[in-house]
Amino acid sequence: MDFDLPADLVAYLAELDAFITAEITPLEQADDNIRFFDHRREWARTDFENGGLPRHEWEELLTEATRRADAAGHWRFSAPKKYGGKDGSNLWMAVIREHFAAKGLGLHNDLQNEHSIVGNFPFVAMFEHFGTPEQQQEFIFGGFERRRRVAFGLTEPEHGSDATHMETRAVRETRDGVPGWRIDGEKMWTTGMHVATHCATFARTSGQDGEAKGITCFLVPNPADGLVIEEYLWTFNMPTDHPRVSFTNVWVPDSAVLGPVDGGLAIAQSFVHQNRIRQAASSLGAATFCVEEAVRYARERKPFGEDLARNQAIQFPLVELATQCEMLRLLIRKTAWQMDRMEHRQIERELSDKVSMCNYWANRLVCEAADRAMQVHGGIGYSRHKPFEHIFRHHRRYRITEGAEEIQMRKVGGYLFGYMGPRKSQFG
Repeated sequence: MDFDLPADLVAYLAELDAFITAEITPLEQADDNIRFFDHRREWARTDFENGGLPRHEWEELLTEATRRADAAGHWRFSAPKKYGGKDGSNLWMAVIREHFAAKGLGLHNDLQNEHSIVGNFPFVAMFEHFGTPEQQQEFIFGGFERRRRVAFGLTEPEHGSDATHMETRAVRETRDGVPGWRIDGEKMWTTGMHVATHCATFARTSGQDGEAKGITCFLVPNPADGLVIEEYLWTFNMPTDHPRVSFTNVWVPDSAVLGPVDGGLAIAQSFVHQNRIRQAASSLGAATFCVEEAVRYARERKPFGEDLARNQAIQFPLVELATQCEMLRLLIRKTAWQMDRMEHRQIERELSDKVSMCNYWANRLVCEAADRAMQVHGGIGYSRHKPFEHIFRHHRRYRITEGAEEIQMRKVGGYLFGYMGPRKSQFG
């Protein structure tokens, strides 16, 4: 067994740090761009008079950062080489994401809207596994060229984790001699629709409510006749780009179907493991940042003439958090390493429980660490002049999105008690 990071990975982290210093930090400091990261960040980012959407200046700054990262060969790192990437592995991505988040808030990596100079591209895997050659050309290359952006329409106002009970329906219908589908229904939390060119819309095309089979994915253009963005939902963490969208007599041709008809649920699940392990690493990095900042402050602050850190009431909660960070780091890296040695479908059968363990525990841990950092810092920790409130508000959502922690714990329980996974044959 060898727990050392590969030498070439360590060297790449140093290369990324040098790039941040040379290209990203100066951009962050120019033209008062620091307003997007200091105590003004929520107001600077949010167009409160325009539905709470992200301000154009904020999104353009993020785009410029990724343009520079792409020119330097970093942005597409995780993508296959044939798309201009470097075939970045799950282990490398987990380490990079943790490394970035541990630096704190900054233009290098602000996950409020999934921004990073080393991008995460779950739709590449989706189109790789399920798209036609024409769809791969249009949406993978088009995505990297910023001509295509796909939102994700799975959740509904009345159906979240119970996606197989969705009420959106699609029926076959020919219009002007062209075979296609009519879609009617409503979706919720379709993040990014304000800039999306398409919405990957899941609808029941056959079968009964609750059945996994009978759901199909459609690439619906945005805008389209009958597609209406009803409202943007304001959240604990602003700005918002999470709308409720209605589909009324929306028609798309057969070429808009992604993957097999009636087999769309596999698409929704196709990139969940990749996303969860990387997001877990980000939460771990942010938790580590909170712990380290609290430790530093506790050594510097001297109430009654002594280090605040001498109080066991300060030490012990941070000791527990630091211990959990260390243990979680090992599980995340081991799980990512194992994922890199498995075929895509094998991960779901054999390793899905470990991915869920990493994800739900990291998301819980970072919220606890941010809360503890606020407490150690006292009044200034509660203020927006420290980043802890922002970290808490941002990462709190991950206990719900990407599969609520209760759903992920249920997955772990299924594997543990042999109702699914490798132990099923053991228990029967």
